Amino acid sequence: MRIKKTLLSLLFVVTGFVSYAQVEPKAPVPDGTQGEVFREKEADSLEVKKKYEHFNEFENSLTTLRFGGGFLYEFATYSQDDVSKDQVELSPVFKVRDARVTASGKLKTKREITWKVGVMHDGNQKTWYMRETGVMVKFPEISGHIFVGRTKEGYSLSKVKVGYSTWFLERAMAIDIIPILGDGIKYLGFLPKQRINWNIGAYTDWLSEGQSFSKYQWQFASRVAYLPIYTDATKPMMHIGVNYRYGKVKNGELQVRSKPEADPAPYFIDTGKFSVYSSNHVGGEFYYRNGPFLFGSEVNAHMMNSSETGNPIFYGGEAFMAYTINAQTRPYFASTGIFGFVKVKKSVFDGGYGAFEFTLRYSSLDLDDGTLTGGKFWRVTPNVNWYLSDNIRLYFTYGYGVLDRYNQEGVTNFFQSRILFML
Repeated sequence: MRIKKTLLSLLFVVTGFVSYAQVEPKAPVPDGTQGEVFREKEADSLEVKKKYEHFNEFENSLTTLRFGGGFLYEFATYSQDDVSKDQVELSPVFKVRDARVTASGKLKTKREITWKVGVMHDGNQKTWYMRETGVMVKFPEISGHIFVGRTKEGYSLSKVKVGYSTWFLERAMAIDIIPILGDGIKYLGFLPKQRINWNIGAYTDWLSEGQSFSKYQWQFASRVAYLPIYTDATKPMMHIGVNYRYGKVKNGELQVRSKPEADPAPYFIDTGKFSVYSSNHVGGEFYYRNGPFLFGSEVNAHMMNSSETGNPIFYGGEAFMAYTINAQTRPYFASTGIFGFVKVKKSVFDGGYGAFEFTLRYSSLDLDDGTLTGGKFWRVTPNVNWYLSDNIRLYFTYGYGVLDRYNQEGVTNFFQSRILFML
């Protein structure tokens, strides 16, 4: 396991020594954590979309208004060796992963003010709850925007980017320890000449208490990235980022666990509940994209302030490659430091073949440290995404995973698929 950790760390460091471009970048306009809305122009350049051309977009004298939503339905089945069968019980599952309704807009004010509302049905919790909801105000005086409301904390590019735009079925298990949402205030900034972006946020549980993602009484999260290569959203780019998070654990007790990057499956690694006062989290990010090719890697260390269990540190990370065919370049939005959606050149409904995205990932998480034996798990995942159009997508995923727990190593083969509808 130490060799795997070392290889991931070296991969992250070595790839940072690539020469950089000196072209001054353009500064796009952000839309909270969801990135910008652009349309393609000639010569592969982009401009902000100004006309409301779709049936779900409106405007009046007060605000623009856009309705959206999404639906995920998925299937998973497994093949286990005898050891794996002793470790965990698995069975084929069809399930609704999530369904959501969103609305967003821009107020007709002198200072730029945007707003968003999201409501989601969680297929695991069987309940509806508020997703990203709040108001964001532009402050050119501080080279950024202030968002107030419920949003992604800001730790990890993979965690922050919109779940419906991700290249895999699930985010890497190493960031499962970080809650998906927080209620509070976040400052997003971007310096175009220096090619540096950041977000800094502080959150509490006064609105989210009792919800599944609320594990902390309060938390602080930050991310800073430097772009050695960057000119605009679709040209070659390189992103090198660091993350730091501190959280005061609610009720002095925490349970750290992760599914095997298959949501219908049970938790594979699990520390159980243990006494802990607070936690510190440190992460590194490296992403490089050139045309249809994208490489990314993230590594994380989750440090628990728990003298009763020996102050354990949990390590994990991922490295992946992605390649798209018949699609426009996946945009990177420097003002928010995230990637946007794949746009299909010609959908199957217009007589084309749609677009295809081929991906390969290695990921791991180790929950054995101190007196805790939550287990270790690593997985290799080849995956194909078929974009029938910009709004309909099929995922076909295979995974080979090894669980080291209870002094045994069990092998599981994962066979997964998903259909995604998005507006």
